Amino acid sequence: MSVDELEAIEHGLARVNDVKLHYVTAGEGPPLVLLHGWPQTWYEWRNVIPHLATDYTVIAPDLRGMGDSSVPATGYDKDTVATDVRELVSHLGFDDEPVALVGHDWGMPTAYAYAAQYRDDVAALCVLEAGIPGVNEADKRRLWHTRFHNVPDLPERLVAGRERLYLSWFYKKGAYDPSAIDDVARDEYVRCYAQTGGLRGGFEYYRAYDDDVENNAAHAEEPLEMPVLALGGAASFRDRPIKDMNAVATDVDGEVVDRAGHWIPEERPAYFVERLTGFLDDAL
Repeated sequence: MSVDELEAIEHGLARVNDVKLHYVTAGEGPPLVLLHGWPQTWYEWRNVIPHLATDYTVIAPDLRGMGDSSVPATGYDKDTVATDVRELVSHLGFDDEPVALVGHDWGMPTAYAYAAQYRDDVAALCVLEAGIPGVNEADKRRLWHTRFHNVPDLPERLVAGRERLYLSWFYKKGAYDPSAIDDVARDEYVRCYAQTGGLRGGFEYYRAYDDDVENNAAHAEEPLEMPVLALGGAASFRDRPIKDMNAVATDVDGEVVDRAGHWIPEERPAYFVERLTGFLDDAL
């Protein structure tokens, strides 16, 4: 399914917090904000947005530095990225209504930073397939690419011109079902990361890790109290999201998702919609 074939999805651009964010919206109802990860864009939610939009106003931005959003030189700590999203929500007219917030991969610590900074503005939080920087440092050391992406400038130079080869390794290696991210999806992701600054914008999320650890230490002094759903793919992070959220929140439900790797919304879209909406029905 190409971007142009996604009916009833509206694209927009907003200047917020000194960054230009591209975003899509769909549906009507309470606000539901979907935050993507790397190496993806809002498009990772393409299979679930039409179903979620029957009951919610879905808001899915391209995070700063990724997709069709601008690529500023700084501001990739997750507190700042979360503030981008909070200002976008306000720009779209949802100042007076708490949001339901979903974050996958780097979207997970971004969603956590949002919930920790704007606690009264988040009704429920769902996180997938990542950890919270500072909670489990041993897991950080297991992932070779976190160290590679932290090196200034070099990764961009090595990967430039080889974006499809490099990104496709992650789409395949991280999947239980490699067919879930098909050629059409890869074309869209590669288009975005091959743009000027696209690789650097994504790598900057890794380079902000130490800032995230420091910020999260302060956030964790007051655990989150809103309902949290944490999901990990059985072929990927497994129970890491559940463990990390239990360290920083008091009301956590979690599940290790069978027949799923890192890309749960694309590998198990029907399951994800059912699990998320059931959680939100109880939480909201």
